[in-house]
Amino acid sequence: MGAGERYDVIVVGMGGMGSAAAYHLARRGKRVLGLERFDIGHGMGSSHGVNRIIRLAYFEHPDYVPLLRHAYRLWRETEQAYGEQLLFITGSIDAGPRGSRVAAGSLASCIEHGLDHEELTARELAERFPGWQLPDGYAAVYQPEGGFVASERAILAHVWLALGHGAEIRAREPVLAWSSTGDGVSVRTPQGTYHAERLVMSAGAWMGEMVPALAGKAVPERQVIGWFWPKDPALFALDRFPVGNLLTEHGHFYVFPQWGMPGFKIGLYHHLNETGTADDLPREANARDEEALRAGIRHYFPAADGPVMSLRGCLFTNTPDEHFVIDTLPDDPRVIVASPCSGHGFKFASAIGDILADLASGARPAFDLGLFKLDRLGKAA
Repeated sequence: MGAGERYDVIVVGMGGMGSAAAYHLARRGKRVLGLERFDIGHGMGSSHGVNRIIRLAYFEHPDYVPLLRHAYRLWRETEQAYGEQLLFITGSIDAGPRGSRVAAGSLASCIEHGLDHEELTARELAERFPGWQLPDGYAAVYQPEGGFVASERAILAHVWLALGHGAEIRAREPVLAWSSTGDGVSVRTPQGTYHAERLVMSAGAWMGEMVPALAGKAVPERQVIGWFWPKDPALFALDRFPVGNLLTEHGHFYVFPQWGMPGFKIGLYHHLNETGTADDLPREANARDEEALRAGIRHYFPAADGPVMSLRGCLFTNTPDEHFVIDTLPDDPRVIVASPCSGHGFKFASAIGDILADLASGARPAFDLGLFKLDRLGKAA
């Protein structure tokens, strides 16, 4: 097929959500066109940087947990179909001052959904996992099923599998415009115009520019993640250091054991609070970025305070309440939007891809998507 041809579904953006949607649609026998403005597997958006945390103990809201269970199942299925491990289990830690949102919210999700977990004091945490060194008065929740998804490999897996099921994927082909038509949707690129019955918009940090209903409500934010060579590397090995979220007076950090890149990996939510347009926010990291990350290392992971190995910029795209948007447009149910995911979405990509395939096929998803409705943003604003 080519420009002017008709598809069942066009998917815009082949990042975490779009690549998964293309795969789940193609495996259902749909004629799928996937469009990506950059390369397949690129460093300009939100899904690069080797890996992303996955965790069942979800402090953000207990309603995410059923969707997470589905995501775990589908990551395992995708691994089997692709023939490569994508999901790695390390256990997860959610910690902060006793009673803080991260520790208390994680515990609430564990209790509500009957998740296996342990409550640990700062001292108990350090005794079990010496890479973690938290102040007295901090509390932690350990959940053994947490870990990470190999995000870059997962996107490639979904694209390979989509292609294997007959999808057409086109990289380096940006969308210039799209519109609803009498019998579907049209999408225009520099190569021509494509037509489909339905359109899935999963353009990440570009969603606010491409979907008028999200203008001003899907805000790109610059992030930097870093890898640092530990003074004691053994403490941050895959089998000795759980992934984690840590809320502190120095910010909200997220951390990983060594894997895929040399060094302990750390990021800081809302990093330096830099927002702007996706094309204008700088991806290059600098000394100020490194210092923001080292503040977390020095205070809470001192054995990791060694030479920097790598710093990489990426983008979050935040809603006002930091929950996702997964919905159809109110004035055209043939257009499905998936994103922004506010910095915590990749772990769900396998499940959201399946849900997008439902919505683009006219099927009713098996999950309550009320938390992710688009119209709430108008009310919140």
